[in-house]
Amino acid sequence: MARYRDAVCRLCRRERVKLMLKGERCLTAKCPIIKKRDVPGPQSRKRKQLSEHGVQLREKQKVKRFYGILEKQFRLYYHEATRLKGVAGDNLLRLLEIRLDNVVYRLGFGKSRAQARQFVSHGHIAVNGRKLTIPSYKVKVGDEITLTEQGKNIGNVKEIAEALKNEYIPEWLDLDVSNKKGKVVSLPLREHVEYPINEQLIIEHYSR
Repeated sequence: MARYRDAVCRLCRRERVKLMLKGERCLTAKCPIIKKRDVPGPQSRKRKQLSEHGVQLREKQKVKRFYGILEKQFRLYYHEATRLKGVAGDNLLRLLEIRLDNVVYRLGFGKSRAQARQFVSHGHIAVNGRKLTIPSYKVKVGDEITLTEQGKNIGNVKEIAEALKNEYIPEWLDLDVSNKKGKVVSLPLREHVEYPINEQLIIEHYSR
């Protein structure tokens, strides 16, 4: 399974926005986006003004990196989004949001999408009582997401359980904190994706 294995902070610097790739660390002063440089030299370099194509490309790259998806799979999501009824941009974001690794992250079971993806791949997550190891699995309305018995024994499960008390859960998900169990109550709408994304630029990029 292909995945990005290089330093992730450089991705945030490239897109000039917090992609939340390291979870809680991205909210601290250690984040490279806000961390002041303590070395001599210019603090930043002027970038050339992007063309229309460049703006579309950067938006596509940002969303890919945000959800931890590589180009081939992201393009497949685009094609699927254009075949579904409704607005293609809304469909694309919905397909990204209902990925199992993203749902695990949104429920607070993982501190970052990368950690959530690892939990799924290692067999720590169950859907409707059945262990799943496919991060791209599309959850459906009514699905229940829980930790497996193996997942309950991982080292930082206590930290996760404590963090769930203060976790923000989107409206389309429901979380039972005491039982560490989440449920998909509806499909996500565009307004449920609060991240700074202009999905229309992505549709235009692939429509060229």
